[in-house]
Parts: sequence; structure tokens; C-alpha cells
Amino acid sequence: MGYQPSRSLDSFYIAGFQFWDGPEVLHELKPGMKLALVPEQDNPYDPSAIAIYRGGTKLGYVPSERNELIATMMFYGHTNVFELMVLQADPERSPWHQVRVSLRVRDAR
Repeated sequence: MGYQPSRSLDSFYIAGFQFWDGPEVLHELKPGMKLALVPEQDNPYDPSAIAIYRGGTKLGYVPSERNELIATMMFYGHTNVFELMVLQADPERSPWHQVRVSLRVRDAR
């Protein structure tokens, strides 16, 4: 296997997509589009919560069953090793399965 600047760690549907502003920008989301991960340590429901944004628009969250290790890494300053990109955006699917993303880790050497 040759050198790869990033490697896939996980893929998942954006949690809570239908409850935030995701539906308003669904038509703008395209495969390969990069999204931002924003830790929410002060989240009253989950101190490991990581919000997902496109620009200033909150789309939802990393699912709670997948966020703890990522939140820990980000807490300790490793925020720039992660990248999140859209794999698929399908308005015909149920609101819980409209946007699938890929979490990748970048080579930080």
C-alpha cells in the first residue's frame, strides 16, 4: 500500500440532523464536501458531544456511541488530525439517514 495522506476511521449518519439546521442546507451537501467538528464540552447532555458544522450552519452531531475517543483526542489538542467529509446526502431517505459522513485521520507528521 502506498502513502495515503489520510485514512478512514469510521463512517456514520449525522445524529440529530433533522433537529438542527441540516434540512435547510441538505441540497447544498455533496460527496467529498468537508465539514467541521466542534467539541461541546459544556453540553448538558453529553460532555463528549461533538457538533458537526458546514460553515456557520449546525448540522447535528457525531453519534454519542462514537464520540468519546474523538472528544478525548480533541480535548488533548489533536483537533487538526481529523477531517470529516460528506459521503452521501439523500433527501429521499428518512431524516435519520439523510447524510452519511466519513471520519478520517490525517497524517500530521
